[in-house]
Amino acid sequence: MNKPKSGKLLPRVDDPSDLRGLDREDLTRLADEIREEILSAICTTGGHLASSLGVVELAIAIHYSFNTPYDKVIWDVGHQTYPHKILTGRRERFSSIRCHQGLSGFPKRNESPYDAFGTGHASTSISAAMGMAEAIRLSGKFNNVIAVIGDGGLTGGIALEALNQTRADDYNLKVILNDNEMSIAPSVGQLSTWLSRSVVSKPALKAVRVARRVAEPLPEWLFEELSYLGKRWRQSFLTFWTPGTLFEALGYHYIGPVDGHRLDQLLPALDHAKEIDAPVLVHVMTTKGKGCAFAEEHPSTFHGIGPFDPETGETPAKEGPPSYTGVFAKTMLELFESNEKLVAITAAMPQGTGLDKVGKKYPDRVFDMGITEPHCVTFAAGMACEGYRPVVAIYSTFLQRAYDQIIHDVALQKLPVIFCLDRAGLVGEDGPTHHGAFDISYLRAVPNVQILSPSDENELRAMLHAAASRDGGPIAIRYPRGRALGAPMPEEPPPIPWGKGELKREGKDLVIIAAGNMVAPSLEAAALLDSEGISAAVINARFVKPLDRELILEWAERTGRVVTVEENALAGGFGSAVIETVLDAGQSAAFRRIGLEDGFVEQGPPAALRRELGLDGEGIASSCRDFIQGKRARRKVLTPV
Repeated sequence: MNKPKSGKLLPRVDDPSDLRGLDREDLTRLADEIREEILSAICTTGGHLASSLGVVELAIAIHYSFNTPYDKVIWDVGHQTYPHKILTGRRERFSSIRCHQGLSGFPKRNESPYDAFGTGHASTSISAAMGMAEAIRLSGKFNNVIAVIGDGGLTGGIALEALNQTRADDYNLKVILNDNEMSIAPSVGQLSTWLSRSVVSKPALKAVRVARRVAEPLPEWLFEELSYLGKRWRQSFLTFWTPGTLFEALGYHYIGPVDGHRLDQLLPALDHAKEIDAPVLVHVMTTKGKGCAFAEEHPSTFHGIGPFDPETGETPAKEGPPSYTGVFAKTMLELFESNEKLVAITAAMPQGTGLDKVGKKYPDRVFDMGITEPHCVTFAAGMACEGYRPVVAIYSTFLQRAYDQIIHDVALQKLPVIFCLDRAGLVGEDGPTHHGAFDISYLRAVPNVQILSPSDENELRAMLHAAASRDGGPIAIRYPRGRALGAPMPEEPPPIPWGKGELKREGKDLVIIAAGNMVAPSLEAAALLDSEGISAAVINARFVKPLDRELILEWAERTGRVVTVEENALAGGFGSAVIETVLDAGQSAAFRRIGLEDGFVEQGPPAALRRELGLDGEGIASSCRDFIQGKRARRKVLTPV
């Protein structure tokens, strides 16, 4: 190995081949420099801080020990990949992470050959790694495939299914369990509890280290002679002190637990894993936020954070209207006080959905089920069968994972489950894996499901009250990320006539029918058109399903031109529903749909994305202008993902 010159190490590491040219004793200093780089960028741009700080040494060890990108690495979930990106040729662009047209905050296959698999949703890495390992084996190659999965991700059903399907001939499959006792919130469930109980105590860790030191000098012949007794002793020891027996029973050779911040432990463990011709699980203990005092102390707060002071961790004071999430949380507290049969369920997102505030006051009625969206939905169905009214609060992009359960376990049985879809529409810097672009389309096709879309925070509150007091089948309420509009909030929410839209503005040349947060820009568009002599009516749909058939047919007939606006995929979305309603009634009208084209939307500030996609006031006005003039729709070309 070559000794580095004086000065910083990181500028000399453009890819892992440079990393492998460093002496091992220099790697700890490199880890410190990577943490400085991450803090320097994220304090300005915002991003996933605590999770990435916790895996700096692990990322170094993986790329130092394995021959990447020939050996494939899958990070699960991808928000912990910042050190990986810095080490794999993206250091000079790192300050653009999560910015519009900058680096993605998640692994992205077309961004780098070192990103073997895209991971924006949790628990997928072991399945993907097994598929890659099998393809490599069939091809006669010998690449290693390394799945790095967090203990939170390990609670997901797909991860457990993959572990159960491991085969002995998956010899090039290596799983690294990054155990920091957290996903975004503290990890929940018996598996997480068992991992913590087994390995976090100092006596347990010390016992493992002592046993390892004792075993290392023993000659090979002695192991062969005492293999049976040794195996029994090892199983007993692992059963008592670590979760190794479970993983060994599933077909893995277990190594660990290993201190994930000590490279003198990590590197030998990974070197050993490479030499084993069998599936291996390396159990690594890390601390979320490592090296940054405020991130270590408040890992949930600094999981995903906006710009902050790098010295104190303080974020700028936020002024203005409350967030939709905040309005949801406040309304849930109102409803919980008056209805003891109301319960709430989320999937590892108590802070993100606002249910942490409700859970503090009503801990017995708020359930964090971990990263288990299908289980959340069927669990809610079971509670509904026993007379409770479950509210399932899950981000729009994550509820997709429970589609079968929505259909089979809730809708088919007409159970009164309320689905609250936070982050519906464009969410911003997390990009295409997190945009809530499909919920109208995937829910509209399901019988018995009713879909509501509030245009402001006052309607959100009113819809929650109406849904909680309504008998019948499942109800979905979708609302956007970010700050609301500042609408007046009376002490009592106004009644929402069920299934009825609201005429916001009259007009004679066309009618704009908008869903949810597209109502406000549609009103802006109507005002712009009015200044040009084009008279546009505007309808706040309120209900995507059932639509206000009477109101829509009246204004389609009056104007003869219908423009629909939605922050959802056009395919099978709100606009399609309006067209079907008009045509099925035997009426004729000209239609134009404005929404998300057939493609995935890149990352960026939501306002910038809406402007780019023609979903702001000017963009909607431009589409309406073209429509009046008989011009074809200008399809927005989405940036390749």
